[in-house]
Amino acid sequence: MRSHHRPLYRRRDHRMTTRPDHHLQPTTVDSQDSLRIEVRGDLDYASADLLVAEVTAGLSGQPALTDLHLSCAGLGAVDSMGLSALLMIGRRTTAAGVRLHLDDRPANLNRLLELTGTLEHLTAPSPVGAEETPGTGDSTVKARPTGQDANT
Repeated sequence: MRSHHRPLYRRRDHRMTTRPDHHLQPTTVDSQDSLRIEVRGDLDYASADLLVAEVTAGLSGQPALTDLHLSCAGLGAVDSMGLSALLMIGRRTTAAGVRLHLDDRPANLNRLLELTGTLEHLTAPSPVGAEETPGTGDSTVKARPTGQDANT
C-alpha cells in the first residue's frame, strides 16, 4: 500500500508576497520643525520605495525641519529591502541635518537592527558631525582638525 503525502500548501511561484492588509500605509503628520510618519504594514521589496519617497518629499518640503519621527508601532515584517530603505532614510536625514527617530519599535525591528549591527547607527541621538548651538536649536557642522592625528 502506497501512502500519498500531500503538502500543507502549494505555491505557484516562489516570490514573497504580502496579504493585502499588510501593504505599507504611511501617514504623515507635520509641524514647522518636526515631521512624523506613521508606518503601518510590511516594509519590504514592494513597499520600501514608497517610504523612502514619502520621507524624501517631507525633507525637501520642509527646509526648517529638525526632527523626523518614524512611528513604527504598526510595522509588520521587514525584509532586506526594508532595512535598506531605513538605511537610505538615515543617510538622507543625516545629509539634511535632521535627527531621525525610530519611535515605538516593535521587537522584530529591534531584533533585525541588532542582528545587522545597525541599531545604534539608526538610533544615534543626532546626525554625525552636527552639534546643536546652545539656546538656538540650530545645527552646525563641526569643523574637523586638519593635519596628522597626534595618535598616529
